[in-house]
Amino acid sequence: MANRHTIIRMIAIHRVLVRYGLDDLIKRTHLLRPLRFLFYLSPRRRDSSAPLGERIRLALEDLGPIFVKFGQVISTRRDLLPPDIADELAKLQDKVPPFPAEQAIAIINGAYGKSVDDVFERFDKKPFAAASIAQIHTAKLKAGHEVIVKILRPGVREQIDRDLAVLRLLAGLADRYWEHGKRLKPLELVDEYEHTIIDELDLMREAANTAQLKRNFEGSEMLYVPEVFWDYCRPEVLVQERIYGTPISDMKTLREAGTNIQVLAENGVEIFFTQVFRHNFFHADMHPGNIFVITTDPERPKYAAVDFGIIGTLHPEDQRYLAENFLAFFDRDYHRIAKLHLDSGWVPADTRIDQLETAIRTVCEPIFNKPLAEISFAQLLMRLFRVAQRFDVEIQPQMILLHKTLFNIEGLGRQLYPQLDLWKTAHPVLKRWMDEQVGPRAMLKDLRENLPQLRDAMRELPAIIHHLGEQAADGRIKFDLQSSELKQIREQLFQQRRQRYWLAIAATALVSGALVMTLGGVPALGWSLLALGALSLYVARP
Repeated sequence: MANRHTIIRMIAIHRVLVRYGLDDLIKRTHLLRPLRFLFYLSPRRRDSSAPLGERIRLALEDLGPIFVKFGQVISTRRDLLPPDIADELAKLQDKVPPFPAEQAIAIINGAYGKSVDDVFERFDKKPFAAASIAQIHTAKLKAGHEVIVKILRPGVREQIDRDLAVLRLLAGLADRYWEHGKRLKPLELVDEYEHTIIDELDLMREAANTAQLKRNFEGSEMLYVPEVFWDYCRPEVLVQERIYGTPISDMKTLREAGTNIQVLAENGVEIFFTQVFRHNFFHADMHPGNIFVITTDPERPKYAAVDFGIIGTLHPEDQRYLAENFLAFFDRDYHRIAKLHLDSGWVPADTRIDQLETAIRTVCEPIFNKPLAEISFAQLLMRLFRVAQRFDVEIQPQMILLHKTLFNIEGLGRQLYPQLDLWKTAHPVLKRWMDEQVGPRAMLKDLRENLPQLRDAMRELPAIIHHLGEQAADGRIKFDLQSSELKQIREQLFQQRRQRYWLAIAATALVSGALVMTLGGVPALGWSLLALGALSLYVARP
């Protein structure tokens, strides 16, 4: 049962909705029926004079960080929203009302234990940008670097804890009363979101994320990541290099600069898939307020990203599963997609694979070879949702950040270059990654990683045999030549000998093949040796 503070917060939410003439949303939400009586306790003073988009934005701002985050994500999907609402929600990306500069300075003074003037050569009191979790001030370090100073909003942790309790209550109601609650796992989704947003409140974590992403794209011609000034970073204050670029949403300025928009859009897709599959470390808050474009060379525009408070990673199994799904989708191999869903356990074991294959084909086939401008993703998502309902596909909470990021990327792509061929751009990146995972280089890597374990096992084997011999001599072990345990040991020893034999062949063949190919020998011989090595590795598997 909800505690008193949660109930009070829900009443406060309803008051905000009433204030902006949005309370009809509650009436239409049947999963709130058990608590509906609470909403009639609040006064009903409506203000519907302002446009709907403005009222929605103001309500989200009043409701706090979690609701602002939701508005930020939705704002990127202009294909799903009327233009006036999309324009208003876009203001949530970096135009949230700021908190007073005096509070910002007090936080800085407390973090450093000395005056802001002792830390910075110049600190600009007027906020450069304000968002749901923190706000940004520009400044100059005494060493001469132009920087931005990110400061957590006062009391933001308490606000988020309070609203997470509300979300957990709503998720519990959905799990209990909503017909799709069990399959969509609302409580697990809230757990996943809580983990993400709490991490975002530690600016030292964001600094570490920024440094890692900068290393990942060191020397890249597609993405620039700002430098972190570690000596000035604290859990509530982040100082990093100031980025000078054009906001990705300022299409007018980008076009006036002669920016190659097609290259920019295609690079965005490649950056995303590189982060997800090559690095397994992706920026998961890619709304337009966090993306800039450096147009020093308009024909080769370069992205500059900021705000790495939310970073996503995937378990290797999910990563491999996702890549195989994407590749199967690009190749229109719907049977493979259906089988992957079945093998992963995302659909019940008794699902007929041919029926699932037909359903996926029916949804996906119409969108192939079409640019973004001609694809109705809203309709596609609704049809996929109906397929998921029919086949009891379980929502995977660990994929939520990736889904959110894909949502943002597709929205950005639609704004930048609606003619973008998403499939053509993404396919080579994924194909290259898969080749690295299952090709000869991947096999050599696996062999290199497993050889120390095999070496250690071989070193320990004589001691184990000696120990067993002593126990047998003392009568502590009695051998029954027909016992199942002894048969099992014989079988294990046989398997080990067999594995060592084939691993030796594999190592010899792979190294020889690599040398032949590198030194310019007979290519056919080199490929034959590599193939023999790959086959031997396959035979040697446990």
